[in-house]
Order: sequence, then structure tokens, then C-alpha cells
Amino acid sequence: MTTAPPAAPSNKLPVATAAQVREQVKALLSRHRRTVVIALTLHALAVVAGLVGPRVLGTIVQGIQHGMTTATVDRLALLFAAALVVQTLLTRWARFRAAVLGETVLAELREDFLENAAGLPLGTVERAGTGDLVTRSTTDIERLSYAVRQAAPEIIVALLSVLLIGAAAVITSPLLAAACLVGAPPIVLGTTWYRNRADEGYRREMATFGEVNTSIGESAAAARTIEALGLQQRRVQRSDDDIRAWIGAERYTLWLRSVWFPSAEIGYVLPIVGVVLAGGLLYARGAVTLGEVTAVTLYVQMLIEPVDVVISWLDELQIGKASMARLLGVRYVPPGPAPTQEVPRTTEIIASDVRFSYRDGHDVLHGVNLVVPPGSRIAVVGPSGAGKSTLGRLLAGVHPPRTGRVAVGGVDVSALEPESLRQQVALVTQEHHVFVGTVRDNVVLARPGADDAAVRAALDAVDALDWVDALPAGMDTVVGSGGHALAPAHAQQVALARIVLADPHTLVLDEATSLLDPRAARHLERSLAAVLHGRTVVAIAHRLHTAHDADQVAVVEGGLVAEFGSHDELMASGGAYAALWESWREGSTAATP
Repeated sequence: MTTAPPAAPSNKLPVATAAQVREQVKALLSRHRRTVVIALTLHALAVVAGLVGPRVLGTIVQGIQHGMTTATVDRLALLFAAALVVQTLLTRWARFRAAVLGETVLAELREDFLENAAGLPLGTVERAGTGDLVTRSTTDIERLSYAVRQAAPEIIVALLSVLLIGAAAVITSPLLAAACLVGAPPIVLGTTWYRNRADEGYRREMATFGEVNTSIGESAAAARTIEALGLQQRRVQRSDDDIRAWIGAERYTLWLRSVWFPSAEIGYVLPIVGVVLAGGLLYARGAVTLGEVTAVTLYVQMLIEPVDVVISWLDELQIGKASMARLLGVRYVPPGPAPTQEVPRTTEIIASDVRFSYRDGHDVLHGVNLVVPPGSRIAVVGPSGAGKSTLGRLLAGVHPPRTGRVAVGGVDVSALEPESLRQQVALVTQEHHVFVGTVRDNVVLARPGADDAAVRAALDAVDALDWVDALPAGMDTVVGSGGHALAPAHAQQVALARIVLADPHTLVLDEATSLLDPRAARHLERSLAAVLHGRTVVAIAHRLHTAHDADQVAVVEGGLVAEFGSHDELMASGGAYAALWESWREGSTAATP
């Protein structure tokens, strides 16, 4: 017997409970009550029109047995044809109304997800990893759209058909209709067994797929670092483990379907056998007429299609339900600390006894103390994994410290409103994104309403104006997906231009020029010097020439600031920084032809 695979790693972003999903579905149906009622009414009328056919055929069979005239048969045949035409027209109209409803509901769910996802705290997004969020915004929305557009309407119509066809069979002959119940046990028991396991199975399947996206995406994004540290085999092993977990979850849901579908198929055959056998016995005893046997048999035959639709689409509905739970889960991310109304009194940033962990019990920073005076330039250096980037994110307010405090002008950085925070401190990383739109659109995201002169000045500050002017339509050139492709270095310059336009008093540069070759990076940093004049700059980089140019250097080792001072002071002390500098200089000399 196949059993459920081990649980996948817990979702970093929450997943809505079954009760929360039901509450949202009820809210959507209530919001569109009128459209729902119209669509169901049209479908009901279409089903009723379809019920005319078997009753007419039963009457014809019964009439022929008792000498019905040809004219009467012709009139009944015309009634049958008219009912078929009416059913077709009503079904077409009903499906159109249902399609409009489905598209409207899907649009609302998409907008709700995007609104909630865009409002997630930055720290939450970073902790979760991009894979989970990307999977929800792509794969889960695609699966949900399939459920909303196809599965849900088909199942609702099928259930309505089953109800009305069953009622017609009971009205025609309760005794024969009772024989249909012989097919209920395998269908009901099989479906109950499946539903008790499918919800959790599909949630696990989607969660493990998200983990696959995360591990592969992270490996691709950090390929240079992985190669430099010799972590290729470890990353391959992690990806293989994630893929195996995903395959295990896929096999489990496949096993559920392989048990459930055959039980349903048995349930299709038994009612027809039961009605035919019962009909023969009852007719022989005179308890039912031949017309009643004919009509009920046809009704039972009609039941097979809607029941099969329910069975076939219920699987997709379960998938859609699991996807909806993941999309709604973004609503239930715990809120960050309540924003403060305080206004920073100065631009000085102070980190006091800061500790931080990505996982409980595993601190990355161990009581860091750092003072960043206004207008100063501080370089943060140290070996990989020492906590440099984490410290930069805390200084920029991306993460709140686990204990301790990071404050700007006496106000906790993590307590500032996002808009207020970005006027104080901005984080510039090696990651960047080019949005679909013009170059101008991409830059003015930092300050909506900025005029062309301000945009051109920002592009010029990061040495991007020349190549932007050389584009087919200059700043009006459409870039991003489907538009003009930007080289990684150019895309990073656009991201830096946004920061220039935002005009914060403090910049945290986390390897902001890493995608440029050393000569281009050095050139860009020189170009930025005039723009950065008078601002506080915290630069996190492996290229130690940044440290040489800084006012002060903070050496981070093991989650602590091990050394702090100017380049000359730290070189004179002969400590960790001096060793890093000598190692970097030797590497640079060896790399020079």
C-alpha cells in the first residue's frame, strides 16, 4: 500500500485553512449573488428541457405498444426536437453567464493576491525566498484559473443535473429509481476516501514544487558565489533532494487518483444493471409499464455523464482549492511592528547589541554595535558568511533585529513607514529588476511625478545616459519582458538611477556593482562619488579598494564587528583586516596578466 510521503519542508509563507477558503468562497458568491442565481437558473431550465426527451421516448414506446398513430408519434418527435433546441440555447446562454462570472471572480482573486503580496514586509519576502512567492503568483494562479473557469462551473452544473434527473426518475417510478442507489456505495465511499487525503496531498505537492523553484532559482542567482566557494555538489544535492520530495508528493496524489477513479467507474455500471434487472422483474409482475422502464433507464443513462463530470473535475477542483489556499495564505502573514509617527531627529544610524537569526536558535549576528555618523563612508568587509549582508539589511530596515536596536535619529528603523524609511535609508543590492515599461517608467518608480530633467540627471549620475540616449526611442524605449533586452550591467544602472532619484540620506550598497567587470565597476563608483557627496554610505563588498576609499572600515567575522577603524589604522594593527587586504592584493596581482 502506498502511503503519504514525508511532509515537505514547512511553507515559509502561510497557507489558508479550509475554513478560511470556505469563508472566501462564500464572500465571493455573496458578492455576485445575482449573477450566480441567473447562471444556475439558466442551467436548471436547460436540464429540465433535456428531461423532456426520455419522457417523450418512454411515451412513444408505451404508445406503440397500444397502437399509437403515426401522427401522434410525429407530434411527440417534434416536441422532442423542440426540447433539444431549447436545451441547446439555454445551455449556451448559461455557459456564457458562468464564463463571465468565472473571469470576474478570477480577476478579483488575482488582484487580491497581488495587493497582499505587494504589501508583504521585505523581511518576510527575503525569509520565504522568491521560489515560493513566484510559484504562488504563476503556477498556483494558473491552476486556480483552470478550476474557476472550468472545474467549478462544470461540477455545479453536473450536480444540478444529477439532482433534477434523479428527481425526474423518482417522479416517473420511485421503485425503479430506488434501483439506481446500488451504484451509490462505491462512488460515495471512494470519493470520501479520496477527499480525506487529497487536500493535504495537493498542498504538499505544491509546497515541494515551490521548494524546487527556490533551490534552483537561488543556485542560478548565486552561481558565481557557489563556484567560488566550491559548493556546486552541495547545491546539486539540495536540488536533487527537493526534486525527490516533489516526485514523492506527485506519486502520492497519482496513487489517490488511481484508487478513486476505478471505484467511480464501477458506480457508473451498477445503476444501469440494477434498473434493467429491476425493471424486467417489476414489468413482469405488472408493477411498472414499459414506458416507465424505458424512461427511467434513459434517465439513469443520462446520470452517467454528469456524475462522470463531477468525478473527472473534482480532482481539478481539489488542485484549485489547494492553490486558492496558498494564494489566500498571503493575507495571513503576521503583520510587522506597528509603524511609528516619530520623525528621526538626525541622520545618524546606531546599531546597539543587535542579534538576528533566520532560524530559531541559530543567530547570524551576535551582539553587533555600530555607529554610522552622518555623511560618513563606512565599508563593511569580511569573509563570506560572516553576516555582512545581514547587517546591511538590518541597517536598511529590511529585517528587524531579534534583540537589540537599529535606530536612525533615535527612531527604530524597522518601525518607520515604508515610504518614510526609503526617504531615510535605501538598500542597493546585486539583485535588480526591470519592469515592463519604458526606461523612464522604470526610473520614476522611485519618485512618481519626476520630470524628464530629473530622470536624465539620475541616469547621468550612474553613467547610463549615453547608452539610454542610444536606444531606439531613448528614455521612451520599452524594456522588460517582451521589450528591449537590457544587459545585466545596464539593468543594474537603471536600478541605481532609481535610488539616486529617491534621494535618501543614507545608502547601503550590498555589492551594488557586482555585475559589472572590475574596470566598469570602478568607473561607476567614481561617477557616483559626486552624487554620494554629503550622504552617508555603507558599502558591503568583497573588492577591498572600496575599503581603502572609506572613512572607516568595519570588519565582520562570525557575526561580530571584530575591527573598526580607518584603512591605515587597521593595516597598522596587523589584524584580520590587514590579512584580508594582503590576501586580496595578492589575488589581484596574480590575476593581472
